[in-house]
Amino acid sequence: IKMAGDSRFPDVDSDGSEKNEEMEIVVNVGGVRQVFYGDNLNQYPETRLAELINCLSGGYDSIFSLCDDYDPGKREFYFDRDPDAFKCIIDVYYFGEIHMKKGICPICFKNEMEFWKVDLKFLDDCCKTHLSEKKEELEEIARRVQLILDDLGADASESRWKRCQKYIWKFLEKPESSYPARVIAVLSFLFILISSVVMCVGTIPDLQVVDAEGNRMEHPTLDSIETACIGWFTMEYVLRLISSPNKLHFALSFMNIVDVLAILPFYVSLTLTHLGAKLMELSNVQQAVQALRIMRIARIFKLARHSSGLQTLTYALKRSFKELGLLLMYLAVGIFVFSALGYTMEQSHPETLFKSIPQSFWWAIITMTTVGYGDIYPKTTLGKLNAAISFLCGVIAIALPIHPIINNFVRYYNKQRVLETAAKHELELMELNSAEGKAASSKSEPEDLAREGKEGPFYSSRLKVSHSDTFIHLLSEEKHYRTRLQSCK
Repeated sequence: IKMAGDSRFPDVDSDGSEKNEEMEIVVNVGGVRQVFYGDNLNQYPETRLAELINCLSGGYDSIFSLCDDYDPGKREFYFDRDPDAFKCIIDVYYFGEIHMKKGICPICFKNEMEFWKVDLKFLDDCCKTHLSEKKEELEEIARRVQLILDDLGADASESRWKRCQKYIWKFLEKPESSYPARVIAVLSFLFILISSVVMCVGTIPDLQVVDAEGNRMEHPTLDSIETACIGWFTMEYVLRLISSPNKLHFALSFMNIVDVLAILPFYVSLTLTHLGAKLMELSNVQQAVQALRIMRIARIFKLARHSSGLQTLTYALKRSFKELGLLLMYLAVGIFVFSALGYTMEQSHPETLFKSIPQSFWWAIITMTTVGYGDIYPKTTLGKLNAAISFLCGVIAIALPIHPIINNFVRYYNKQRVLETAAKHELELMELNSAEGKAASSKSEPEDLAREGKEGPFYSSRLKVSHSDTFIHLLSEEKHYRTRLQSCK
């Protein structure tokens, strides 16, 4: 290791005869040499490269606090960093902004910017978007890992009720946590299907019965099955609410609101049936009950809790509001234009079906969406030509926004799979590091350094990963070894 006083190191020139603005320094990053001048670097005096101008007067301790190696003969500073990222970062000294090249990890590039002490505000907005997306992914991975660790760990200081509450929450909300939890998830899924089937079958006239007043009602057997399903949904919701760590967030969650809408109509209609007759006329009670029974269709949305595909579709539609808005705008403009043209062209025909422009909206809708019920159709030649143009424009208007919506769906689905895999790999890496830490704790640090030259890749790679984000071979073994010790300071 070269130290101050080594014969190979001449004294550092500190007489100050060379002005900072005219000083020329050579930087070698990963084998890439770059010459800088003081007037360029002094534009950003807080950056690491600007600090190199004044470090020569501070001796070798000051020099090695900023770089990995230094050649006093050439006045060349060596850095064991990523040269591709460095080529992007030095643009700040010439253009005042930084653009990140494709293929560079945004998080690694951010670490490189922090090493070179360049503020993130110089990163262009287009590149900040990639960085923010990568940060969100890492935060999501960390959140998933933390949730898994919370499920695996048990705090002995917690009360028995707290542990029981956590067990019930995991039992009902996380089917992957245990085999009984998967059984409960399958049962809940089956109850949703049975309830939906019963709701549909109950509307078949042959399966309905007539009450004393002559009104048709659902078969008692189907009614009993639905009551059992509602009882299951109610018990499931109450247990999840009691065991929820955040009651307010639980109550305001979209899927939990859907659960309430699926359960509430049953109890409201039951209350109106038994108590409403005393407060209002029987016919009004029956109408209210029928209106509430229609709300039972909300229970089909409970399937989204157990289907990752439906959740992905919901998210894709949520992210595609702009494309859906464009689709509706295209259709609205086309409906207005073609319905007005159709009304005008059909007025000359004595048996016209276009009585008004608002009535023609219906014809334009079913024509542009290529449904074509045939209840309203043009009879004149110009009207038929207008109809042909309208459904051709409708096909084009519908087809244009479809591709971005599909892309959003595929991107989110692939992202979720990547995040799940990354979370599992993170847990495996934590277990591996924990095992290595226990094995290494029984050995002293000098033994590890002595074995590095003998047992090679395992120990050296562990050292490299510990002190460098991107390891690049640029120096000899002697210089590289000294560089690592310098970076350890």
